[in-house]
Amino acid sequence: MKTQEEKTSEMKERSSVAERNKELVRRAVKEIWNDGNYDDLEEFVSRDITIYLATPETQIQGLEGVKEFYVQLRNAFPDIHFTIDSQIAEEDKVVTQWTARGTHKGPFRGIAPTGKRIRLVSVDIDRIVDGKAVECWANMDELGLLRQLGVIEEDGERLGINKG
Repeated sequence: MKTQEEKTSEMKERSSVAERNKELVRRAVKEIWNDGNYDDLEEFVSRDITIYLATPETQIQGLEGVKEFYVQLRNAFPDIHFTIDSQIAEEDKVVTQWTARGTHKGPFRGIAPTGKRIRLVSVDIDRIVDGKAVECWANMDELGLLRQLGVIEEDGERLGINKG
C-alpha cells in the first residue's frame, strides 16, 4: 500500500505533466495558429499526427497535412486570430475551448471570398506524448461557419434552393 507521501508525489507529477501539456498547446496557438510560424510546427506535433474532424472523411494526416490545413485557413482568413477561452488537462490529454475570428478574404473549401467577418468556436482534445501532440479530436462549429458565410440559411436550407 502506498504511503500518503507517495500518493502526494504521484499527484504532483501528474499535475506537472498536465500543466506542461497545457502550456504546449497554449504556445502552439500563439506561435503556429496566430503567428503563422509553420516551420516550427514539428516542435509541437509529431510527424504522424492525426487530427480527427467532425466528419470522418476529413481527417488531417501528418505534419505536412497539418501545415497545409493552416496555410489554407490563413489564405482564406488572413486576419484570423485564435483565443483560448478555457482549458483543462489530465495526464496526456488537453481539452481546449477556443474561438477564432477573422475576415473571409480568400477561397475556402470551394467558397469564394465573401468579405464577411466570422466567429468560429471549437473544443479540441489533444493527446500529448513526449512533449508533442500525436492526436487531436476537433469539434468545430462548421455549420455555424457556413451560415456566417451565407452558404447555408439559418433553417439549414442551402441558399438558392427552394423547398418543395
